[in-house]
Amino acid sequence: MTRIITSLSEISDRYQALFVDLWGCVHDGVRALPEAVAALQAYRRGGGTVILVTNSPKPRAGVRTQLAQFGVPEDAWDSIATSGDSARAAMFRGAVGSKVWFMGEEARDAGFFEPIKVIDDPVPVTRVALEEAEGIVCCGPFDPLADPALNRPQFLYAKQKGLKLLCANPDIVVDRGGVREWCAGALARLYAEMGGTSLYFGKPHPPIYDLARRRLAEFGQVPADSAILAIGDGLHTDIQGAMGEDIDSLFVTGGLAAAETKTTHQPDPEALSAYVAAQMITPSFAIGQLR
Repeated sequence: MTRIITSLSEISDRYQALFVDLWGCVHDGVRALPEAVAALQAYRRGGGTVILVTNSPKPRAGVRTQLAQFGVPEDAWDSIATSGDSARAAMFRGAVGSKVWFMGEEARDAGFFEPIKVIDDPVPVTRVALEEAEGIVCCGPFDPLADPALNRPQFLYAKQKGLKLLCANPDIVVDRGGVREWCAGALARLYAEMGGTSLYFGKPHPPIYDLARRRLAEFGQVPADSAILAIGDGLHTDIQGAMGEDIDSLFVTGGLAAAETKTTHQPDPEALSAYVAAQMITPSFAIGQLR
C-alpha cells in the first residue's frame, strides 16, 4: 500500500541518504523547482546526504553545469551519479567495440566521449559511420521530437551485423518544460523489440546504483539499504529500480504520471492506486511534487 505524504519532512528523519532523480523532480528541463530545492536544502541541514541519481547521458561535470544553468544551488545536493558516467565506463572497457556509431545531439552529448580517469588501459573509441561500426552508442535520438520508428532501417542493418547498442539513458520520455521528448531508452527498446541487443546502465538497472553507493562512500557513508530513500517521477525507472535494490521509494506523481494519477497539488488516491496496481510497481510513498 502506497502512503501519500504532503512533504518530505514527514518521513526524512528515517533516512541517512536520498537518491534523487532530477528531471521532473528537482527541475523541469528548463528551470529549478523551488519547493524541491528547499526540501533538499532542509534535509541536508538536518545531516542527510543527497546523491542526485540521473539518467542523463552527460558526465557528472556536465550535469553540474546544467544544474547551475537551471538555478539549482549546490547546497541542495552532495554528489551526482549519472547513467552517462556508468555507460561511459562500460564503453571505455570495450562493451560495444572500439569503432562506434553515435546517436544523439552533438551539442548536448559530445562530452560523452571525453576521457575517463577511473578506467585503467581504456579502449580507444572512435566514432565512425554505421557501415564501419562494431557497436552503437546511443545518448538519445537525433531529433527528440521525431518518432523513434524512423530509425528502423538503420536498426535493421545494425541487427543483421550483430551490433550491440549501448544505451546511456534508459528513460523513454521526458517533459522539457511543457514539451514531451523521446529519450535514448525509446530507441534501445525499439532495437531490442527488433531483435537487437541493448545494454542499459541507468535506472532501473543495477550499475547506476552501484555508482550512487560509491558516491556515498566518498563521504565515508555506507548506510544500510533501509536507510536510503529513492525519489523520482518515473515508475518504471526510479521506483522499479528502488524496488530492485530493496530500498524505499517516494513517487513524485506530478511528473510523468500526472495524468494517470490525476495529480494537481496531490495525487487522487483512487487513481494512484489503480495506476500502480496496473503497472504492478508499488512505491513506498507518493507525493504530488517534491516539497
